[in-house]
Amino acid sequence: MPDERDLPDAAEGKPEDEGEVMAGDRRIARSDTALPDWYVSDTHYRPIPIVWFAGALLMQVIAQPVLVGLTFGLLGMPRLMVVAICLAASGLIWHLTYERGMAEASAGWRWGTGLMLAFFFGITALSLLN
Repeated sequence: MPDERDLPDAAEGKPEDEGEVMAGDRRIARSDTALPDWYVSDTHYRPIPIVWFAGALLMQVIAQPVLVGLTFGLLGMPRLMVVAICLAASGLIWHLTYERGMAEASAGWRWGTGLMLAFFFGITALSLLN
């Protein structure tokens, strides 16, 4: 195995080809990834609508029973008032989800989120008003 002192000047330091794919002066891919550099950004995070949907779902599933337990169970409020408070909570969850980024999502995600919130509110309302 040759010693570094035996290598010519051009071969000292890093080898000429480190497995990078070059297009002229521009590197378009590295050897340690299967995708080109322009396709995979190392510094940009863009949340996807499923994250906002899941956040709204978790908030709704947690908030509705807690509100019913507090307002109806502990405070003894009338059922209709508890339903109104739960409706306001669902509206607040929708507003916060929309402001977080759902406004930029496709119509399908917005409709799906709204229907999910309405469905879980409907379960709460039916259980209280039955």
